[in-house]
Amino acid sequence: MVGYLNLILRLTIWFLLTANFSVANIIIGISIALLLPGGKTAKQSLKDWLRVLGEIIVAIPQAYMEAFQIILRPHKYEEITMEQVKPGRTPGLVFLDIFLITFTPKTIVLKYHEAGWYEVHWVRRRRKV
Repeated sequence: MVGYLNLILRLTIWFLLTANFSVANIIIGISIALLLPGGKTAKQSLKDWLRVLGEIIVAIPQAYMEAFQIILRPHKYEEITMEQVKPGRTPGLVFLDIFLITFTPKTIVLKYHEAGWYEVHWVRRRRKV
């Protein structure tokens, strides 16, 4: 089941990059998704995938709320923090974590460190004391 989720993730990224749903592009996208190497052979669980997908669904209204907050009350301060990657994350789940952080307007991942850390840029309304 998790293999299908990896395939769907790759196809979704392909369609987001190309923005083309012609038959030829679909065939090319499926071919590329199947030919890409699997990466690490770490065990992935359906539970982890469903948790991340649930977090993405929750992040959609949060993103709108943060956008309105930035519009109504300007955020003038910036901060860069290091956040630890959850243990046992596969490359697909790391990508979804980065997508989740970057999806909201107040945060963006600047760099993923192989040691298991995300470098996250925050926009804040006031300085943390």
